Amino acid sequence: MSNFNTELPILFHDDYFVAIDKPSGLLVHRSWIAREATEFALQKVRDQIGQRVYPVHRLDRPTSGILLFAKDADTARLTTELFANRLVEKTYHAVVRGYLSDGVLDYPLKEELDKIADAQADPNKEAQAAVTEYRCIKQIELPFAVGKRHPTSRYSLMQLKPKTGRKHQLRRHMAHLRHPIIGDSHHGDGRHNRFFREHFNLHRLMLAATELAFEHPHTKTAVRIELPLPQDLLRPFTETN
Repeated sequence: MSNFNTELPILFHDDYFVAIDKPSGLLVHRSWIAREATEFALQKVRDQIGQRVYPVHRLDRPTSGILLFAKDADTARLTTELFANRLVEKTYHAVVRGYLSDGVLDYPLKEELDKIADAQADPNKEAQAAVTEYRCIKQIELPFAVGKRHPTSRYSLMQLKPKTGRKHQLRRHMAHLRHPIIGDSHHGDGRHNRFFREHFNLHRLMLAATELAFEHPHTKTAVRIELPLPQDLLRPFTETN
């Protein structure tokens, strides 16, 4: 079980917001889905800056990267509206199976429901619009057979820009393209996940939120919060294999 003893890196901090670099495996807040968890980004940030904070968007537990909190309820409301109205530009980076080029996927997604958290939700709700832009940053072919079809294995480092905010959108869209994100235990390829664990000692979902850009709801200035590509996402493309 992960232990998050160190303070979370603060990427942006003003009178209204604080943004941190959330490690993979840390929940944003308490959840019925993961009752065993004892540490949460919400409480850790509150303790670090000494005041209450309010989450304004989601970041899945296995996803690392930029997580934004508001410092008061009014700012939280205004910022949540920015996300809901698609006025926040979000950028992620991911490692996927295979060689994937640039493109745009417009593929509606039915909502993924959790048995406990979404017990009252309508299972027959129609699929909702979901759009993702993707661009290839790096590619590599490794001299290892993962599975029986090919003597080598190929991977791509991708920049992903979701234009909508559906649950697990990036993970599901990459899987739909048959280029699942490495480390995705639900939508991914178990053989390649296992190869990354054993060969690179990488045990996480290879997905990171690396940039948020929006108009500050109070000062009306442009805010752009950026995070360098995590070294673990780069490792397969830079190590001698």
